[in-house]
Amino acid sequence: MLANELISDVIIPLRTSDTGSTALSWMEEMRISHLPIVNNEAFLGLVSEKDIYNMNDFDEPMGNYHLSLARPYVLYNQHLFDIIRIVDSLKLTLIPVLDEHENYKGCITQTVLLEKIAEIGSFNQPGGIIVLEMNVIDYSMHEIARLVETNDAKILSCCTRTFSDSTKIEITLKLNKIDVSSVIQTFNRFDYHIIASFSDENDHDDMLRERFDSLMNYLNI
Repeated sequence: MLANELISDVIIPLRTSDTGSTALSWMEEMRISHLPIVNNEAFLGLVSEKDIYNMNDFDEPMGNYHLSLARPYVLYNQHLFDIIRIVDSLKLTLIPVLDEHENYKGCITQTVLLEKIAEIGSFNQPGGIIVLEMNVIDYSMHEIARLVETNDAKILSCCTRTFSDSTKIEITLKLNKIDVSSVIQTFNRFDYHIIASFSDENDHDDMLRERFDSLMNYLNI
C-alpha cells in the first residue's frame, strides 16, 4: 500500500497569505495539530500549533512564521510502513505527500493510517489472539504457522515486538478462529510461553443467542 493510495481529500493546505488564526480554526475543525503550507504546487513546510502560539500574533501570515519542523514529507511511492515510521518518529498528525518533482499532492492523516493498519492487519476480522514470548534465536515463523495450521486455523496477521535490553521477542498472532483453545494446547505441548490470549467467543455466543431469540420471536408472531 503506497502513499498515493492513502491521501485524504479533507485536508486543505495553507497559503503563505493565510493567517495563524485561519490555521488554528482549520486545525480545530479537522482535529489535527499540523497543516502544510503550499505555494501553488510547491511544498514550503509544515506548520504546527506550537509554531503559531510561539508567534503570539495570530494575524501574522504564514509566510512570516518560523517553522519548527524541517519540511517533513513522504514521496507518492513510499510504502505504508515507511510512512508510519516517519509519522511516529516526528509525532505528526499528518504527513504531506510529494511527487517525484517534490510537488505537493496531498496529505495522509493519522486517522487514515490507523484505518489502513487495521485493514492490512485483519484487526477488524473476527478471530482469536495469542501472544507468545521466546528467545529471538528460537523464533521461527514457519514452525509457529505449522503448529497453528495443525489445528485447522490460519494466521491472519503477525506482529513482533523486540526489546533493546533483552534477548526476548514478543509475537502477537491474530487467527481466523474464534475459539483458539486447541491452538493454545498445542503451543503448551511444544513448551511455548504464552503471555496472553484473547477470544471473541463470548461475543460470538451472544450474537448467536440474539439471532436465535429474534428467530423465535418471529416464529411466535
